[in-house]
Amino acid sequence: MFRKCLASLALGPVPSPLPLPRIAPIASQLIQSRAFHQVPRESRPPKILITGGLGQLGIECAKLLRTQYGSNNVILSDIIKPSQSVLENGPYIFADILDFKGLQKIVVDHRIDWLIHFSALLSAVGEQNVPLAVRVNIEGVHNVIELAKQYKLRIFVPSTIGAFGPDSPRNPTPNVTIQRPRTIYGVSKVHAELIGEYYYHKFGLDFRCLRFPGVISSDPPGGGTTDYAVAVFHEALRHGKYTCYLRPDTRLPMMYIEDCLRALLEFMRAPNEQLKRRVYNVTAMSFTPEELFAQLGKHVPNLHVTYKPDSRQLIADAWPQVFDDSDARRDWHWQHKYDLVNLVDFMIKDVQDNYINVQPEQQTLQI
Repeated sequence: MFRKCLASLALGPVPSPLPLPRIAPIASQLIQSRAFHQVPRESRPPKILITGGLGQLGIECAKLLRTQYGSNNVILSDIIKPSQSVLENGPYIFADILDFKGLQKIVVDHRIDWLIHFSALLSAVGEQNVPLAVRVNIEGVHNVIELAKQYKLRIFVPSTIGAFGPDSPRNPTPNVTIQRPRTIYGVSKVHAELIGEYYYHKFGLDFRCLRFPGVISSDPPGGGTTDYAVAVFHEALRHGKYTCYLRPDTRLPMMYIEDCLRALLEFMRAPNEQLKRRVYNVTAMSFTPEELFAQLGKHVPNLHVTYKPDSRQLIADAWPQVFDDSDARRDWHWQHKYDLVNLVDFMIKDVQDNYINVQPEQQTLQI
């Protein structure tokens, strides 16, 4: 994963993956190998706090932001004990999003300017523990929104395709439409969107939110409905087979993690006057399990796939099939770089380099 997210700042088409030394610093690799797109910076680099930092997006987001603003200006936080490699990459602190006074102390002590709030229980996990999902996904959002208002922070809260429901138009799903999700994850995300917009209109809070599709990275699956598109790479490259919990024709919007984090960075840097709304759809592609497995099968010729749909199929059936992100492309010039072919090429390399072709002692250091 040392190569992953910083490539997203490069200009031009995405090339096929090339072998890279696993020990080389990611920033130096990419500055040497690709044109490095510098976006104009603020007069003083923002001090950034990332909550829920040990999830799928947090560690890679911190790496990306540190190349732009300096290692000491990006503080990763969570309630989980970090690995040694996390500690070596920059500041890490304990932060419980349900402890408001503790959050206040962090903001004051570290002079925080931006807050990127990743703490959440995902769709499938949230359905298994609704009370906990309410506390983390709703009470936690209340805390960080109020914190951002009190200290005049710029705050980013991600939303999701799961914020839509069976009454929403599915192909395409526009930026503004009926939502009414039927999972606690989706309900909590709609709540976050609305409370953030309310604080923007009522108090002038600089609230920013992107609705992400399924985000694909080499990190092992974390409990999301779209995680089949991650799990299949691990299983196919290790065992040559995979059992999919969705039907072969289940079309969902997706995005490679480098596109996802580049969208976040560009959105956070966008001047307020460019933003016609506070919540935007962003996406890169839409595909079905069958389409993904066919592309993967070109690299794993004897891949054997079986389909056993479970409760996650009901969730997926209520979600968008194709995401309309034309507002983001118009207002702040969002453009994705990775399509299905690029995605499969880079995922194979990422999973092999970081999980398959590593020594046992190295494996324990993977994030």
